[in-house]
Amino acid sequence: MSWTVTGVVALAEKQPAQLVDVIIPDPGPHDVIVDIEACGVCHTDLAYRDGGINDEFPFLLGHEAAGRVAVVGDSVTHVEVGDFVVLNWRAVCGQCRACRKGVAQYCFATHNASKAMTLADGTELSPALGIGAFIERTIVHEGQCTKVSPEAPAEVAGLLGCGVMAGLGAALNTGAVQRGESVAVIGLGGVGSAAIAGAVLAGASTVIGLDIVEEKLQAAKDLGATHTINTAGLSRDEIVEKVQELTGGFGADVVIDAVGIPQTYETAFYARDLAGRVVLVGVPRPDARLTLPLLDVFGRGGALKSSWYGDCLPERDFPYLTDLYLQGRLPLGRFVTGTTDLAGVEQALNSLHEGHVLRTVVKNGVREEQGASA
Repeated sequence: MSWTVTGVVALAEKQPAQLVDVIIPDPGPHDVIVDIEACGVCHTDLAYRDGGINDEFPFLLGHEAAGRVAVVGDSVTHVEVGDFVVLNWRAVCGQCRACRKGVAQYCFATHNASKAMTLADGTELSPALGIGAFIERTIVHEGQCTKVSPEAPAEVAGLLGCGVMAGLGAALNTGAVQRGESVAVIGLGGVGSAAIAGAVLAGASTVIGLDIVEEKLQAAKDLGATHTINTAGLSRDEIVEKVQELTGGFGADVVIDAVGIPQTYETAFYARDLAGRVVLVGVPRPDARLTLPLLDVFGRGGALKSSWYGDCLPERDFPYLTDLYLQGRLPLGRFVTGTTDLAGVEQALNSLHEGHVLRTVVKNGVREEQGASA
């Protein structure tokens, strides 16, 4: 059988996303139908809508989600009907060269559903990051479902599906922040703020948040940043000097670039201590170009790393981080700055341009008082 449900679809580049009927097919042997309870509004969805990812329109938007397993394929063993799950876009295959080398966080052949969702006229949809979760229910591969404690609210747990995990993992996994180290995070949106929380969780003694928006700097302090720097109007060298002043004159052990433009990367490169680590977690535009003196790359040593999905392993990281939240040790709830319903997704996407929210979360079946403008 199949199901007709309502979902948010980008039909054409830079056109408003629309609420339309979507056909969910009967699951294949390893597919799972998930009733979506909550899904975060991420910059990646905005990039899909505006053609910044690829041109495989129409896109079913949404990917940062949690919900309940409703139907399972005949060969599914990983989850059962009724399980509370966070969806992930790195369902490791176990067979590719990365998995065989023991670095499954870089899996090059992650699983997706075997059948496509379609519009009512039969047009196949491209689900955002292989998920597509601005919808009442979606179809994914069983490996894309990670069971977590059902005690966690869906609007909080779902954030681990993308942006918050990317930031936490940039600090905990890619940056490998150690107790007593110093960390600077450039860009304090949802990902950068999560990197602040990750650095605090790792035991960094100095945690510096950098942004041009005062309310984001205050939010970073609320998450545990020991210092903040408003970089508005400052040159690269001035920013570097301020970071050095806060780190004994040396620069930070780890600098995380959560913006992903050449200017912020260069700042991160020079704001670190000798032999320090730079972590790029902000996604660059395809046309971005970086120029650095090769002698500086050699002479400063250390490591220049890119963080893909926070280098996470969903089956390891999602349950662990959810438990830390339930224990009061990880303030995931602070990232939810507003809620809306499916009809409010387009407004929530546009609000991302304003840069004043960490996450608006879409909750199915409930329109909260804050609405999409929160």
